[in-house]
Amino acid sequence: MAIKPQWRTLLSLTFLSLAVMSNVARAENIPIVTGQQWMQSSDEAKKAYLVGIANLIEVERAYAGSAANNNDLAQRFGKGMQGQTLDSVRQGLDSYYASNPTMIQHPVIETLWFQMVVPGLKKNQ
Repeated sequence: MAIKPQWRTLLSLTFLSLAVMSNVARAENIPIVTGQQWMQSSDEAKKAYLVGIANLIEVERAYAGSAANNNDLAQRFGKGMQGQTLDSVRQGLDSYYASNPTMIQHPVIETLWFQMVVPGLKKNQ
């Protein structure tokens, strides 16, 4: 029985969430990196975070393989970030948080998606 890519992604995220929740005994709180931590981090730490996100996207792309389609999260993320470099993304996030201090408590991944990926998708259609 073949699973549609959207369901496969949903199942993957569900299992990942369950795995994270099952580790509650070892880690009371799983931190979500916010703009506050981002702005307090060194450039090297910021780049390491972005490399981690890029690796996660690449793992998802590899997992989807030939069954991937343009609506998959990893495909959309890649298309939205087309033409960006680690430094341009880092600088873009730095500029966003510096210009929007009221958004400093928002997760970096959310900011990355809505401030860079979504506009990039519109630009790279």
